[in-house]
Amino acid sequence: MGSATRVALADARTALGSLDITDALEAGQQLFSAGRVVGDSAQLRSVLADPSVAATEKTAVIDSLFSSFGTPARALLSGLVASRWSTQDQLLAGIEEIGIRAVARSAPSGLSIESELFAFGAAVSSDAELELAVGSKLGSNSAKAALVGALLKDKSSEQSLAILNHLVQQPRGRRIGGLIRTAASIVADQAGLAVATITSAAPISAAQVDRLRVGLSKSYGRDLEVNLVVDPSIVGGIRVQVGDDVIDGSVSTRINELRLKLAS
Repeated sequence: MGSATRVALADARTALGSLDITDALEAGQQLFSAGRVVGDSAQLRSVLADPSVAATEKTAVIDSLFSSFGTPARALLSGLVASRWSTQDQLLAGIEEIGIRAVARSAPSGLSIESELFAFGAAVSSDAELELAVGSKLGSNSAKAALVGALLKDKSSEQSLAILNHLVQQPRGRRIGGLIRTAASIVADQAGLAVATITSAAPISAAQVDRLRVGLSKSYGRDLEVNLVVDPSIVGGIRVQVGDDVIDGSVSTRINELRLKLAS
């Protein structure tokens, strides 16, 4: 991520802080829609990401293209395109991130969007046909969105559904698992948390999970939302991932490391 993008994202997150919670879900969905429109037009991306184009001209483009959007969404979009971005793709990523954060702001107390996203990601990863259906470049966006809607009907919040609908329609070359992990991390960060994924060969007790949560929270200096994955292929031990950090104490990894040493 370039320095210009970091500044632009910081400004956008600050602007998001003034968004009324009652407007947040609609604003987030409209940002997702705008991101797909911008993503589908090379000419539009070029204009909106060009630092030589005046902010007033970019705002005029936003107001013209998205006149049906509510004032909050158009204000956030205008701020996003008025900022300087390191690349066109990072502008798209920025629109998506602020959309996810806006949707996350709308969540009622007690709703864990990141847990719902994780559950969907786990279900998709365990079914090759389903993963192909929602992640293939050959499927239409409307078909993917319809499939997600059918799978999550009465099983997920409208916030999670809004995020997943967008992700499958605009993957931008990313695999569905990576898309969901990134989105869950953004949702958690919006709530002041981080996401830790703990993979073990067999189920571990709630007390063990809690001890891991406490220890990791101290290490990272923030509360953690913990997702547990049972994967017998790691043989024994555990693997912990927090963002890009991986603590791998699995037996399978140790065996592979030993094999490499013996082969060298």
